[in-house]
Amino acid sequence: MTVGRFQVMATLQAARAFELGLPMESALSWGLNRAIFYAAAKRGFKGTSGVSRTTPPSRSNPSTSGEYHLGDEKAYTQPGNDKLFEIGGKPQTKEDFERQIAARFGGRFQSAWDDALDYVRHFDRNTLLSGGEFFASVYRPKRDEFAAKWTELAASSPSRRKRK
Repeated sequence: MTVGRFQVMATLQAARAFELGLPMESALSWGLNRAIFYAAAKRGFKGTSGVSRTTPPSRSNPSTSGEYHLGDEKAYTQPGNDKLFEIGGKPQTKEDFERQIAARFGGRFQSAWDDALDYVRHFDRNTLLSGGEFFASVYRPKRDEFAAKWTELAASSPSRRKRK
């Protein structure tokens, strides 16, 4: 399996959120939420009936969801649980992150997480608080480098080598 841009975005966004003070479970939820959001934005939010190409997928019940702002970015929280972020009424949980993101690293996610934290800590707080600056200055310049590095890391995992 390869580690792609989706996994890189989720990991770097989670590291960003953690560095800005969210607890780990919330940071992982934020990371997966933002990766899903940006992937949908890239596709033009296809599959969302009656929604314009610039409007994100709607929440299932806006009156029960909370808004959370991380810098200038807004996400919605799971009703009754402000630690989990949601899109379309579906929360992004730690287990979802582990299944969709960490599993791609073949048991070596901790090494990638350490890389991500070390990397985002080199940026000033204002860069991390700005969604646009984060994308342009943090994610975009290194996304392919991290994807290649983390794919190699996953391939070197003892659990991956045993299967070959």
